[in-house]
Amino acid sequence: MPVLKRLIAFAVTGVTILVGSGAALAWLGQPTEWGMSLQQSATPVMDDIVWFHDFLLWLIAAIVLFVLVLLVIVMVRFNARANPVPSRTTHNTFIEVLWTVVPVVILVAIAVPSFRLLFYELKVPKPDITVKATGKQWFWSYSYPDAKIEFDSLMVQTKDLKQGQLRLLSVDNELVVPVNKVIRVEVIGADVIHSFSVPSFGIKIDAIPGRLNETWFKAEREGMYYGQCSQLCGRDHAFMPIAVHVVSEKEYSAWLDMAKKKFAVDDAAPTPATAAADAKPPADKVADVGSAIK
Repeated sequence: MPVLKRLIAFAVTGVTILVGSGAALAWLGQPTEWGMSLQQSATPVMDDIVWFHDFLLWLIAAIVLFVLVLLVIVMVRFNARANPVPSRTTHNTFIEVLWTVVPVVILVAIAVPSFRLLFYELKVPKPDITVKATGKQWFWSYSYPDAKIEFDSLMVQTKDLKQGQLRLLSVDNELVVPVNKVIRVEVIGADVIHSFSVPSFGIKIDAIPGRLNETWFKAEREGMYYGQCSQLCGRDHAFMPIAVHVVSEKEYSAWLDMAKKKFAVDDAAPTPATAAADAKPPADKVADVGSAIK
């Protein structure tokens, strides 16, 4: 039967794609051409996300194949030629109970690991380092409050790319963190809503003006990890990448010493708000000016 053969071929193709998808893994920390799966995991959170993704994928595949088998049985056994006298059965208590209970069991099986993963993502453990990421139109600014350093991170233009740098992903100043340390990332927007996202870390959180959100990661492998703003934030939304360089503790200490000289924050320098307040004339002077005008 042509229809049956096509359905079987479709099912075999689907299973082949599912089995082979693991071979098309993305490179560590960056996308790859024709990648079919998630980027390789570099954190415990992303490990759980990958597991949950694969669990749902196989569960959905099993449901699809089960429904496909039922459709094939119906087409083969209950067509007009094979079954000229149709059954008059209208109710079956056992089947009705079954198709009510089984979906509930499936949903519970999905909900339990889903909530566990959600709580794991949101509960920030005691951090080793705190970093603040500020989304701006259209670049990121990073600050290390404990080290009192702050710098901007802008995308490297195509004409300025060096050997090994990725187009639309490489930046002039990467966010540098040590390996196997809990990094708390405080995220905020300076103008509009942005979104801080690094796929290999399993983190994605909105940067909202006036609201400080936080997320965390613990990178277990050294390397360069890329992300992008994942919120439509304006004209150059596609050109504000995120680059996180995970290094050894020794390399991080050396970078931190350099950064303290290059990106040091001067606490004595007045902020714009403070400068404006200092420039405002005293109340008695304002009153004298008002009297003179009258």
